Amino acid sequence: MTDDPYRRALDAAHGHAMRWLETLPERPIRPALDVDGVLARLDPDLPESGRDPADVIDELADAAEPGLIAMGSPRFYGFVIGGAYPSAMAADWLVSAWDQNTGSRQPTPATAAFEETAGRWLLDLLHLPADSGLGFATGATSANLACLVAARDAVIRRDGGDPASGLSASRPVRFLAGGAVHISAVLAGRMAGLGAPETVGSDDQGRIDVAGLRCALAAGEGPAVVSLQAGDVHSGAFDDFTAAIDVAHEAGAWVHVDGAFGLWACAVPRLQGLVAGIERADSWATDAHKTLNVPYDCGLAIVRDAAAMTAALGPQAAYLPDAGGVADPWDRVVEMSRRGRGVPVWAVLRELGRSGVVDLVDRLARSAAELAEGFAAIDGVEILNDVVFTQVCLATADDAATEALGEWLRDEGTVWASSSRWQGRAVVRFSVSNHATSANDVERTIDAVHRGAAAIGIRS
Repeated sequence: MTDDPYRRALDAAHGHAMRWLETLPERPIRPALDVDGVLARLDPDLPESGRDPADVIDELADAAEPGLIAMGSPRFYGFVIGGAYPSAMAADWLVSAWDQNTGSRQPTPATAAFEETAGRWLLDLLHLPADSGLGFATGATSANLACLVAARDAVIRRDGGDPASGLSASRPVRFLAGGAVHISAVLAGRMAGLGAPETVGSDDQGRIDVAGLRCALAAGEGPAVVSLQAGDVHSGAFDDFTAAIDVAHEAGAWVHVDGAFGLWACAVPRLQGLVAGIERADSWATDAHKTLNVPYDCGLAIVRDAAAMTAALGPQAAYLPDAGGVADPWDRVVEMSRRGRGVPVWAVLRELGRSGVVDLVDRLARSAAELAEGFAAIDGVEILNDVVFTQVCLATADDAATEALGEWLRDEGTVWASSSRWQGRAVVRFSVSNHATSANDVERTIDAVHRGAAAIGIRS
């Protein structure tokens, strides 16, 4: 096999990628076709014969582009999805070309070394215990899962049980969370065998009710895991970590923090009040593709007790390489076969440095505050949340008008924001997550909301 097919295919992919990236700042964010429209452009049956690889890439790109949403746009605020820095995107391409199954240190020393270095840098950047175990998972849900599996096994052992005997052989593990717990932590808890969390209430911004947590822990017995939250998906609010961790640890519970996008506040001196005490938790989960702006497939599972993490997640088999007493990458996540996810993380940390990451997270939070201020000045529009980080929820006096405003914005195409319901009201939710969101983008977003409100007749 010569390198010509690879070169032609990669050159074609590069051309299509650059054309896509060059249009992101100005193209309508909405896709031009729905799923059925894209399906109509594809052959319904598997072709009998093949095609040249470069032609396949051209066919792929031509069929896909009308159905692509411009998630990398600096004015995409739907969900909590960042863009991708140049070094991270390019590093991700190399990871695909290198084709390293980064599960074990022995056969893949290069990618394992970059991941270990990136892991040390991350713990330092986030001010978390330097000897914690850190694994690169697929996203926040799988990172939560890895942490909760480690938590489950650890509290069963503390209670005198043996996790290897199965959950039915041990006392039930209690799983508690605030009333605004994110579905990611709920799903992870179910997959870890903990079931749906017992919710203990929350305040009007989604912060856990610490008094309710204390009462719930006191009312039951047995091993317990408490899930806290760094960054509510609607308000951006952070739990009172100091108080909640005190209460949980007094009851002997393991404390996990779901910090899918909010854990990155740990890096910013100005935002330290939001995360005070968070370093005293037992595990943390976050997602680098969100606030750090690397490509997808880059969740981070962090456990204070690295040995407990390895004991819960590490595979053992005669055919697997022996790491010589050092944890392998697969000892800290739920997959054995995986790409070198940490390489793009190393690349973006090397591109930005500590000061660049601090500036990135701080700019995202400041942009959210500027959006909230601009929206609040529009007749008939109000901001429902305390804007403490990167989330902004706006509403009008009428739910139907709020829903119509969200639809108008997405159809018009200048911005894309999610519609949701929060605190019993319809809202349009803006998640500021892209490194490329500029002051001009903030102004254009405010203008789009102003035009949308006028177009559908919103008045105070």
